[in-house]
Amino acid sequence: MHKSISPHGLLRRPLLCVFLLLIGCARWMAGAQADTRASDEPRVAVLAYHRFSETAADDFMTVRVATFEAQLSFLRAHGYRIVALRDIVNWLTEPEATLPAKAVALTIDDGHQSVYDVLMPIAVREHLPCTLFIYPSAISNASYALTWTQLTQLRQTGLFGIQSHTYWHPNFNVERARRTPSDFRSFAAKQLVESRERIEAKLGLQVDLLAWPFGIVDTELISMASSAGYRAAFTISGRLIDRHSPLLSVPRLLITDADTPAVLSRRLGESKAQAAQARVEGRRP
Repeated sequence: MHKSISPHGLLRRPLLCVFLLLIGCARWMAGAQADTRASDEPRVAVLAYHRFSETAADDFMTVRVATFEAQLSFLRAHGYRIVALRDIVNWLTEPEATLPAKAVALTIDDGHQSVYDVLMPIAVREHLPCTLFIYPSAISNASYALTWTQLTQLRQTGLFGIQSHTYWHPNFNVERARRTPSDFRSFAAKQLVESRERIEAKLGLQVDLLAWPFGIVDTELISMASSAGYRAAFTISGRLIDRHSPLLSVPRLLITDADTPAVLSRRLGESKAQAAQARVEGRRP
C-alpha cells in the first residue's frame, strides 16, 4: 500500500534541494576565497645550512658546492627570490611589509670555517644575502670555527649578517634535566644574554635574532629570549612560514647534501609536475 504524499511534502523536496544546493555553493565559494587568499600570500621559507665543502661531504650536514649550486639554480629557475632574513622578520612584524611571491632566506649555523673558505666566494659572486648564527665561545678558539677577524671581513662584503646561536650551543633539554629549575633558568638566561652582548661588543652591530641550538624551544625559553632582547628566533621544525608563524619559534628547513633539486622542490611545496621537472634538471651535467 502506497502512502499518499501531501502537497506540502511535494513542496518541501525542491526547497530542500535548493537549500542543499545553496549550502554547497556557499562552501565552494568559501573554499575558493580561501584558496585565493592562500595563493595571494607569498611562499616563504628559511633554509638552515651548517657546513660546505668543495668536494666530498664529510657528513650529512656538510653540503657540497655542486649540491648548493644546484639548489640555487633550482630556486632561480622556479621563481624564488633570495632575500635577507630581516626582510622576512619585517614581513612577520609589520602589516605593510611585503615579500616577493616566492621568498627564501639563507641562514648558516655554528660559524664553521667553510663559510669563509667556501661559501663567501659563491655569495659574493651570486650576490647572496646570508645570515650567520654563531656561538661566540667557539669563535677564534675552536679549530673548526671562524675568527672574529674573518667575521668582520664577511660583514664588510655587505652580504653577511651575524646573529646569535647562544653562547656555547647547549642542549637545553639535557641542561634542564641535570639542573634545578632555578639553576636552569639562570643558565639559559646567561647563554642568551652573553652571546648577544659578546657579538655586539666584538662586531659593533645589533643582535636581536636567535637560532635555537638543535631547534629546541619551549614556552619558558621563548619567554627568556624575549626578556633577553631578541626580536625573532628560529627553529628547524621543517615547515614553511606564514604570517601566523610565532616570532620566537619561526620554522626553518634544515638543508643537507641530500636535498637535491627534486627533494627541495617537494619540501618547498611545489607541485608534483614541478618536482618531476626539478628531478630532470638535477640530472643535467
